[in-house]
Amino acid sequence: MAKPDQHRVYLGYKLAFHLALLDSILPYLDWQTTIEYLKDPPAEYAAKVQPPYDFWANFDRIYDSATSGSYDNEYAFGFDLYRLFQRAHDGHFVYYPDSVTEIFSYGRTTPLVSVSVDGTSIPEVFVYADVLEASFGNASFTPSPLTMIDGENSTEWLLNYAEYGSLQDRDALWNNMFYILAQVSLGASGTGTGTFSGGGRGRWIYPGPCTTLTFANGTTVTIDNFARVLVPFDNITSGEDIYQTYFIPEADELGPAGVLATMTASSSSAAATSSAAATSSTTIPAPGYPSPLVRETTNQNSGYFLEGAGYDDVAVLSVQSFVGSTSDEIPFQAVNTYTINRAVAENKTKLIIDVSANAGGTILQGYDLFKQLFPQILPYGATRFRAHEAFDLIGQEVSYFSGLVPRSLDTNDTTQNLVSSAWNYRTDADVDYKPFTSWAEKYGPHAFGPASDNFTSIIRWNLSDVLTPDNSGGIYISGYLNRTNITTQPFAPENIVIVYDGYCASTCTIFSELMRQQGGVKTIALGGRPNKDIIQAVGGVKGTNDYPYDYIFGGVETPFEYQYVHSAEYYNTTALGKYNSLAILRSTDSVVNARDGIRQGDTTETPLQFRYEPADCRIYYTPEMVVDETAVWKTVADTAFNGVSHCVAGNYTAGTGVTKRAAKMKHAIRRDMDATEHFESLTGVWTGIGGVTLGGDAIMHL
Repeated sequence: MAKPDQHRVYLGYKLAFHLALLDSILPYLDWQTTIEYLKDPPAEYAAKVQPPYDFWANFDRIYDSATSGSYDNEYAFGFDLYRLFQRAHDGHFVYYPDSVTEIFSYGRTTPLVSVSVDGTSIPEVFVYADVLEASFGNASFTPSPLTMIDGENSTEWLLNYAEYGSLQDRDALWNNMFYILAQVSLGASGTGTGTFSGGGRGRWIYPGPCTTLTFANGTTVTIDNFARVLVPFDNITSGEDIYQTYFIPEADELGPAGVLATMTASSSSAAATSSAAATSSTTIPAPGYPSPLVRETTNQNSGYFLEGAGYDDVAVLSVQSFVGSTSDEIPFQAVNTYTINRAVAENKTKLIIDVSANAGGTILQGYDLFKQLFPQILPYGATRFRAHEAFDLIGQEVSYFSGLVPRSLDTNDTTQNLVSSAWNYRTDADVDYKPFTSWAEKYGPHAFGPASDNFTSIIRWNLSDVLTPDNSGGIYISGYLNRTNITTQPFAPENIVIVYDGYCASTCTIFSELMRQQGGVKTIALGGRPNKDIIQAVGGVKGTNDYPYDYIFGGVETPFEYQYVHSAEYYNTTALGKYNSLAILRSTDSVVNARDGIRQGDTTETPLQFRYEPADCRIYYTPEMVVDETAVWKTVADTAFNGVSHCVAGNYTAGTGVTKRAAKMKHAIRRDMDATEHFESLTGVWTGIGGVTLGGDAIMHL
């Protein structure tokens, strides 16, 4: 144990380090587009999505607390900092302090589901293993709904706990607490078995030593919770040892002024993508899914044909991600193309696109899928950056350099990364889809929003650009360059429906905006809180591009390296001189929402993030639908194409022109489905907890 005088020195160093970390984060916040809108959002957003949130007031509170030494330990400081960003409910506005996300993760061993037992009554919460066992007719009990958690009304407890999630919409946050087949199918790239059991953002919330569940039939069960150690604890004997070992950067990592000496820019593909939840993935077939026509090996997308009377003209394209790894870009595009072409060849006239669990991915994959379905439509896809000094100076320097070299795929990687970046005005088209003529024309700035903040001119992706592969992970967009042969629309818009679980975020929202606003396609949202209200389809971040801090830092270094426009001495006197790497070194992930999405024709330029947009129809999950994905798709097909409405809210007129109430609201699970794949998935699919068994046994029979 440290001597008292040593301990005082240590505490003083830690306090100074807290302030240095907060100061290090500040310059990166200039890139975040939504801070002023969070404080004063549109009234409908505040009433139906999330209340106003004053980020700067909370940042100042944390800074004052750090200044006065009010934090008892490093974790308390880190968790306050983590929540500062999480409470914005923006999946592109993330700071994961190492003290919160590097040492431990937490969870519960019992996944839950929220289902309506008959498809029409208000959903209730059940233990997933109970529903699973009963669904296969193996149970000697009737599943009983959950009524209390740790002595509190279970609905209120879960509504409050859901707010720890990253999504903005409260119905999407509710859904994400539970076991959903699409999330499980993604393995490590999804949110596991739900935030309640420690998936997604749930893994960072300490659940206490145990959780007590009380059910309507009087049964009470107490389950042990767990912590997973994420780093080696060799020679760790105290909290101070953890701090010294894992939270203080090594001397050779820092330059003279605290600048990371070896930091380089992220690849352009990383900057052009919206990050998924994790980097590793699964190669197993998806539990609860039928055999596919074709499947991307990590379950990011797959194609299916429905079977049975009334469904034999329906194809399904399941898109759980828009790609999180550059090695999957070409296979992902190929799966979409194969499914569409095979459907047309076999006279499938109707298409369900299931984007459940889709947290985003490569931006231009969203454009490409839209263009495969609507080749005759030029995607609008307007975006804008926040206009600030660092962005302007980087843009000036990169644009000047880019005018000196060929715009070609034959140049070296460093040159291509700069020339194809958004910092070169030649990369993009303007609001009228015409080339920008200068950096000044692209930069603006233009004042919008509740605080008249400054933003760039409207920017659109130039899909004909020869450097498109640099921003798309290596693919060409359908209808352009070497894919100009894609010219025929495969499905009528009224014969396409998109189904959501609310998790749709980032690139998924880009695709959804194009499909809804320009393609005229209708939407169905599943699940939601226990009420009968209409809900949103898109519940995740609607920003169109995140920039990691390390990518920004690489951009900040660029003017110092080239110095065509200004000298390094000048740059040191500007905003560029304020950046250092401490914020990167003290986090496991740190990103900002660099681009807003803007709807075509919106002269107010309100970010899509703050637009409330209900789905055309809301359908409850039933027990069968959380066990068998085919039951989801047939329920959707009934409503969208067969004139049999399963909507509990909304007004969806089916493709037949006739909408009637279903005589039988539920579809049975497939007879050929193997129950063991579900039970194996509870331990065989990553959930953020290693090898802990996730309630493989039912509870109600105890």
